[in-house]
Amino acid sequence: MEAKAALRYSRISPRKTRLVADQVRGKSIGEALRILAHMDKKRAAVISKILNSAVANAMATGVMDVDNLYVKSIVIDGGPTIKRFRPRAMGRAGRILKRTSHISVVLEES
Repeated sequence: MEAKAALRYSRISPRKTRLVADQVRGKSIGEALRILAHMDKKRAAVISKILNSAVANAMATGVMDVDNLYVKSIVIDGGPTIKRFRPRAMGRAGRILKRTSHISVVLEES
């Protein structure tokens, strides 16, 4: 049995988020939340919230034992990029890309 949670259109770049996600992939849920609590990154708090949401989804089904959950997969995909422009020298414009990401978490019982 699996429990899933997803966050879409998060205003966090996928490349930076993958660095945090790699730290908790395959870990038990308690250990993963402990690792994220001690990380000094904004992305750690976001991933922690998604993990807690997946745990709540597992509890809602009532079939899974929450103490035996582990992070089966955590996938960070790129979302749509918001494009902005900034004035530069000699009448030119510099492009600013504000990247978004879709985060999907799957928990499974060990």
